[in-house]
Amino acid sequence: MTLLDRYIIRQFLATFLFSILALCIIFLIVNIMETLDKFIDQHISIELITTYYLSFLPEIIKLLTPIAMLMAALFSIGKLSNLNEITAMKSGGMSLYRLMFPLFIVSLCITGSHLYFNGWIVPASNAKKLSIERNELKKQTISSTLFNVYLRDSDVKNIIMNNYDGIQKAGSGIIIEEFTSELNPRIKRRIDAERLQWDTISKQWIAIRAHERILSEDSTFKVTFISHDTLPVELQTRHDDIIRMQQTPDELNYDEQKSYISALERGGKDTRRQLIEYHGQYAFPFANIIVILFAIPFSAIRKKSGLALEIATAMIVSFLYLAFTKIGQNIGYSMEIDPMLVGWFPNILFFTIAILNIFRMRT
Repeated sequence: MTLLDRYIIRQFLATFLFSILALCIIFLIVNIMETLDKFIDQHISIELITTYYLSFLPEIIKLLTPIAMLMAALFSIGKLSNLNEITAMKSGGMSLYRLMFPLFIVSLCITGSHLYFNGWIVPASNAKKLSIERNELKKQTISSTLFNVYLRDSDVKNIIMNNYDGIQKAGSGIIIEEFTSELNPRIKRRIDAERLQWDTISKQWIAIRAHERILSEDSTFKVTFISHDTLPVELQTRHDDIIRMQQTPDELNYDEQKSYISALERGGKDTRRQLIEYHGQYAFPFANIIVILFAIPFSAIRKKSGLALEIATAMIVSFLYLAFTKIGQNIGYSMEIDPMLVGWFPNILFFTIAILNIFRMRT
């Protein structure tokens, strides 16, 4: 890495940190002004308010990082252009492609960090934030008990529970039905149990006071009846899968979302919306690279309009990206398009435009 590369990276990172700090402060001030009356009405302590906004901060950083990246690129490269430093670089034989290289590497590093941050840190902080909203602000309520639970454990196995207690990790009023095949379903086994308990040690379900009926597979339809005080039951559905039904997607990390979607798919539910949102969340951090490719060709040209145009450009590009993200997802919900393609469509579109713009610029 040359001295010039370090100089460009230092200018960019300083502007990036300032931008994201300023944007977060503005966002927090606006949100506090909107919700302060609710805190006062509920007599929330200063300590709890502080905890609430510390838990809210990762979500804000997640949303504002691409905007801060865009502003940092526009301002830092724009400053180099206005001070004629880019002209000096070109005179020394340095092309704009070479100028982009250190910032492209930095954007890759930030994208990788942003991906991990969005996928695992933000959901954990959202869970704390939503817990305060449910318990203190009374915005919504969530019970540890689920009622009338119907699950399709696999293609040939169904589970029915009158209720499931998430704290006790147990359900009551249990019916488990197992069929011969998906194409020609004929019941071959049924378990009725008073209770279905999740064993945290063996990681399996235990049916308590269970009555098992096994039907013969021949034409006699003979039924074998067996009673059990306890009966281990092999199910694909785990305790965590049931608990996730009570959580919002914002509280689930990427691994948990994938497991949740798999559980829904096993149950025969349409998971198109969840898959589109899942792939869209994976695609979002890569906007950090795209905005760099957008910003450098634009800001490298010296302009008389100065700071106002830089800010306007950042806001317009950010708005268009977010608009295309939401519009693309809403269209994809109702069309037979691969969910992964729908989730990545805004990135593909803006990346293509950015590359075309780079090829058009004078280096």
